[in-house]
Amino acid sequence: MDGIPRDRGKGYVMAGLRWNKDFALEQAADDTDLLKELIEIFKESCANDFNLIRDGVTNCDAAQVSNAAHSIKGAAASLGLEGIKDVALEMEKDSRGGGVEVAKNRLLDLEALLAELKKL
Repeated sequence: MDGIPRDRGKGYVMAGLRWNKDFALEQAADDTDLLKELIEIFKESCANDFNLIRDGVTNCDAAQVSNAAHSIKGAAASLGLEGIKDVALEMEKDSRGGGVEVAKNRLLDLEALLAELKKL
């Protein structure tokens, strides 16, 4: 066993994350060790970006929210983490227009997804 959770269908693992493991493995050239390393790097960077989003919401700093959400969105997309990507995309779109309301409303959702990510 390579330490990567197995799915029961179309390559998706963990309902909230909507992790497309097959896509992620493809991006890592089918190298499970590399994929595990990339996921660990993402966990660390995402925790930092989450804090930036939270602080941006507290300070009504839409640019900070947008930058951090963009970072999460791109990295999540490259790893097939569709649930995280979708929430980050919503945050990014709103904050690019100067708002922080979506980020404020979805912060707990993102936090729950990141907690789920820790199980990978």
